[in-house]
Order: sequence, then structure tokens, then C-alpha cells
Amino acid sequence: MAKKEFVVEEVQRLMDNQDNIRNVAIVAHVDHGKTTMTDSLVARAGLISKELAGEQRVMDFDEQEQARGITIKSANISLGFEFQGQDYLINLIDTPGHVDFGFHVVRAMRAVDGICLVVDAVEGVMPQTETNLRQALKERAKPVLFINKIDRLINELKLDSNAMQARFVKIMTQVNKIIETNAPEGKQLEWQVRVDKGNVSFGTAFNKWAVSYNSMKRSNIGFKDIYDKCSAGEHAWLVEKSPLDEVLLEMIILHLPSPKTAQPYRIPVLWKHGDMNSEYGKSMTACDIKGKPIGVCFGIVYDEHAGEVGVVRLFSGTAEKGTMLYVCSKKTYAKVQQVGIYMGPDRVAAERVIAGNIGALVGLKDIYVGETVSAEPMEPFEQIKHYSEPVITKSIEAKEQKDLPKLIEALRSISKEDPTIKIQLNQETGEHLISGNGELHLEIIEYKIRNEKKVPIITSPPIVVYREALLGKAGPVEGKSPNKHNKIKVVVEPLEPAVIKAIQDGTVAEGRPKGREVWEKLVEIGMDRDEARSIYDIHNESVFINGTKGIQSLNEVEELLVQGFEEALDQGPLAKEKMSGVKVTLYDATLHEDNVHRGPAQMLPAIKRPIYAAMLMAGVSLLEPKQKVLINTLQEYSGNIINMTNGRRGQLVGMEQEGENTAISTLLPVAEMFGFSNDLRGVTQGRAIWYQEWAGFHPMPKELVLKVVRQIRERKGERPDPPTAAFFME
Repeated sequence: MAKKEFVVEEVQRLMDNQDNIRNVAIVAHVDHGKTTMTDSLVARAGLISKELAGEQRVMDFDEQEQARGITIKSANISLGFEFQGQDYLINLIDTPGHVDFGFHVVRAMRAVDGICLVVDAVEGVMPQTETNLRQALKERAKPVLFINKIDRLINELKLDSNAMQARFVKIMTQVNKIIETNAPEGKQLEWQVRVDKGNVSFGTAFNKWAVSYNSMKRSNIGFKDIYDKCSAGEHAWLVEKSPLDEVLLEMIILHLPSPKTAQPYRIPVLWKHGDMNSEYGKSMTACDIKGKPIGVCFGIVYDEHAGEVGVVRLFSGTAEKGTMLYVCSKKTYAKVQQVGIYMGPDRVAAERVIAGNIGALVGLKDIYVGETVSAEPMEPFEQIKHYSEPVITKSIEAKEQKDLPKLIEALRSISKEDPTIKIQLNQETGEHLISGNGELHLEIIEYKIRNEKKVPIITSPPIVVYREALLGKAGPVEGKSPNKHNKIKVVVEPLEPAVIKAIQDGTVAEGRPKGREVWEKLVEIGMDRDEARSIYDIHNESVFINGTKGIQSLNEVEELLVQGFEEALDQGPLAKEKMSGVKVTLYDATLHEDNVHRGPAQMLPAIKRPIYAAMLMAGVSLLEPKQKVLINTLQEYSGNIINMTNGRRGQLVGMEQEGENTAISTLLPVAEMFGFSNDLRGVTQGRAIWYQEWAGFHPMPKELVLKVVRQIRERKGERPDPPTAAFFME
């Protein structure tokens, strides 16, 4: 295959041939070799030398990524190739594999039509591999598989060629199991990975060679040849016969769909609430260049000269300088001031971006990740849902008062680029509380503030974020407004698990319900019809129901009641931590006829106090965040590891042995994870590798609850002992 040197003008030209476009994300568990593999494609496109491919890690251009040797954020690059006499454009996104940065993977899936899943041959399908593949299938991105580092099977594990092939079959079986469960209806078999299909390849990205069914036939290589050459370290021979870039390119072009092929089955899922027979629906399904411009912003990059740059996947129409786009959440129009494409670290000016492509748009002020941009108002795309939650918090203060405006601006721009970060201003102390997915996540944010935004800061030790949970049912409980003219009665009880799951999955959206579709869905999953039709609000995976009939003036205080309900759920009665999974029913209300006597100062306490009292009567406990931790080590150290994790309140989930190696799977509270890596190194003499993934909130042991509640309350400046129900009924 001959190779051309493609420049930006060529990329611009290639955008117009939609059948020859591939939007692809490289996805894997941490350290499985994504960025190293991407280098070979970048080198093939002529942007770096082939000699440096695999070592340069061109997509890890961030200073911290180079220093730590891991990918921290997704990086986009548009590459032109010649394949079988035709020119192709591949819009490539290299994604992180570390659990703390999983949100970058989630949003990249919205932009692509296919993924190249990279799996380390020795480690196999790891927790993050599984999570990322499931997320890709949820967004309807078709997978191909690259099994990397196969030289390790020969040189480290000393497997023969039969045992190697058995290992490959095991990995493919695990991947196909996930595809079968999560692929779209009718695609379960079509999307399976099989060697004879050609959508699986094996190789070593660092040594720049790979083989697939087609390349083995073409170059007359068998597994015995691979085994012999790897054992002898003759990688150059394999590179000459079957170079990695050639095998990958063939697999991506032949087995991943173009936007025109993918959008007909992707749009109905990404635009679930839209009308597919409308002008917009038809235009996006057809990937129509001449249609009205419609796209979704899946990334925001802060540029000191241009301000916020929206990285957008366009599903319909064309965007160019001067195009007016409607920003859905802001309900305003904005003019596109510049259009560009990303070439790794650089944003290069382009004339236009057309349907089916990924581009950078400057001028769309105050957009967020997941934002719908269109020519005119329309039904927005489904929200991009992140599967992990911020569970570790630090307080951040500017070292000097004069830097406070700079700190606020820095936090604002960082929270735009990274929507999973939660930032709160503590009004009493003036400090900022910043919550992230893990210690590493917060370390990177601190580094950005200090070194990129140039703001000197002081930070506190990390604090764990808890949740409060309701144990039973209570009510009706009456609350009075401070002026005693308004009375509100409520009943609280745990929300049905099926409804909680529907809210978590995004089947039922949070916020004020709009239209009958919401309550019909809730009835479908088992909620009482009258209750479902009377929902005022859905917030924090909880619902607020109006169970009253014919109360005069109730509609006039409805907004205040909803506000009070949300405030009560955002700060629970036990430790002022977020509460979820609660059903609050407004049982009865007596309101003063004059609206002067039922303003916010009267109505907010009137609704919050009985909710708190009823919760405490029903019983409230704490939920703590947990991580699922997978530890790979030698068998002789497994006893030490189990003792160490038990000492940190770990729950053993599973243990697998293969030869001398043991894989231990355990559930650990986030509060017990501080200093974990040092202890693990100590008990294994550094002979262990460990990975973690988000495992949700779990009930805390009863004997620890009061102690932790007191610590949280003291930290928040409250009296150490939690209040009683009587306190809220005085």
C-alpha cells in the first residue's frame, strides 16, 4: 500500500467523501498500549517518523501525561490515508484507561461510530476494559479487537503456540460475551469478533507489528513463525512482513462503519426523545450535508486566546465561520467565529466541518459537555451519563486574597473541560470544595491550577463524600411555617428500587416531569398510576409526589415546595450529606389565603422541617463509596494481601489462580484506600499490580455510623450530635 503525506487541506477535502470517513476511538484498560498503538497510525499518516512510533506517544502531549506515563484526557486527531487505491479520513480519539478519567471515554463514545478495543494478552479483559466496551455498545459504537503485547506470552509466561492460541480464544470469548449482552438488537451476532472475520488482530504495538487473518494469508505467516521470531527477538522480520499500521488500517476501514452507515441505527438511541420522521430526524439519519447543522459537543478545550473551544460531532449539515447555531441549554443563538480540526495538541484552522465529522468550533460561549447545537430550537440529544461519581473532596483556597478572582476563573474553566468535577463554595469559610473521582483525579486538577493557570493555592487533606439513606417509612408528619399560618404534612419512604434504577440509567430524566411519557414509563416499571401522574419533581434519584386533592392556592407555592424538597435532599438530616432513593409525598396542606404570608421565608422551613423529622423517625443511615479492586500478584503473597485488605474492611469477592499468578478481587471502602499502594508494595515486595473501578455506594456498618457522622458534622462546623425528629417539630 502506497502512503501519501496528508496535510490539513487534504483532510478538509477528504471530509466531503462521507463513505470513506471513519470516526474511531482507541479504548482499553490502563497500560494496555493504546497510545503506543496510535503512534503507528500517526506515523503512517506522515506526522511523525516511523522510528519514533511507539516511543514518542504523540497523543500524550500533556506535560503530566508524559511525566506519569499514562493518558489523562482524550486527544483527537484527523488522519488521511490511502488504502486500496482510495483516500480515507480517520478521525481518531485516543482515550484514557485509568478509572479516575473514565468520563473522557464516556463522552468520546458519543462522537465515534466504532472503537478499536486494545487488550493486553497477559492481563486479558480487565474491569475497565469491560466498563469501556459496555459504554461503547450503549452509544452504539461497533468494536474491533487488537490483542497487544503477545511477545509477553512467549518471553514472560513461556507459553507455546497452542497455549497462546488458547489465551486468544479466552479473551475473544470474554469480549463476545459483553457484545452479546450489550449490542443493539439484531447486531449481537454481526458485531461478534472472530479471527476468520478479520475483525481481530494480534501483535505488539511497541515493536510495531501485528497479524490478522488476512495478513497471515497475504504474507504466509503462521503462529509457529510468530513464536519462533518472538523467542529470537527478531521483531524487524515481523515488521517487514506484517506492519502494525497496515493491519490496523485494514481492520478499521473494512470492519468499522462510515457515518452514513452508522447514523441510521445510532440516532434513534442518541436522540431518544426526538421525532425520527421530522426534518431533523431524516436529515441526521441520512447524514445529510445539505441539511440544517445539528451536532453534539463532547469536549471543551480552554484556549487562552480563543476562550472556550467546543469539540463537536456534526450529525447533519455544515458548520463554517459565520454559521449561527442555537445552543439548546442556553436558549440563545451564537455565531461560529472559527472552525478547526484537532491534530493532537494543535487546533488547525479549517474552512468548514461537514456532517459525519468531528471539528472544533470557536464562539459558542458557555456550552457544556453533552450540549446540543443546531440551526434552530429542537429536542436535545440524550444527556451523556457518567458511570462513576465524585467521592473524594478537598478544600482549595488561594494563597493570597488578590488571587481569588483568578482561582474562581481557573475553577470555572476546569469544570467546563471536566464536567465530573463538582465545585462548591463554602459560604461560611470562603473556601472552595472540589470533588473528584479519586486521588489522582484531584492531583491532576491541583497541578493544572498551580502550573497551567498559575494560581498559588493551599489544599486540605482529602475528605470522603458519603450519602445518607432512608431505612423505613414515617408520616404523616406536620410542619408549620415560622409565622404558624401554613401547615404542611408529608410522608417519607424508600423509593422502589426499579424506579431508582430507571433514574440512574437515564430512562427517566431528573427534573420537573414534562408530558405523559415520564409517568407512563414509571407505571411500566411498577409505580402506582396515580402517584406517577402526580410527581412534582425528580431529584437525587428521589421523587416528590403531590398526594393532595383540591387544596386552594397550592399551585402558587408549588415552586417553593419543590425547592424545599431539593434542598432537603441535597443536605440530609444526619450529616448534611446528599440523600438519594427517597419518596416524599405531600399528604396535606393548610395555606394562608394571603400570599404575603407564604413567601420563601415561610414555605421553605414549612416543607423542609417535616421532611427531616419524618426521615429521622423512619431511620437514616450512611452509605459509603466503595471501589472494586483487582490485584494481580504471585501466589506466595496472596495471604499477605488478604490480611492487609481485611484490615481495611475489604470484602473478598473472588480469587483466581493461574500457574504462579493469583488475581484477587475485593471491595474496599474509599475511606480505607488512602496509602493503599504503599502498603500493597510493602506486603508484596513490589510484586503486585492493582486496578480499581467504581463500585457504587454501600451501607456502612452500624457500629461506625455515629462516629463518622460526628466527624463530618464537626468538619462542617455543626454540633457533633445529630438532631432528633423532635428538634424539627418544635
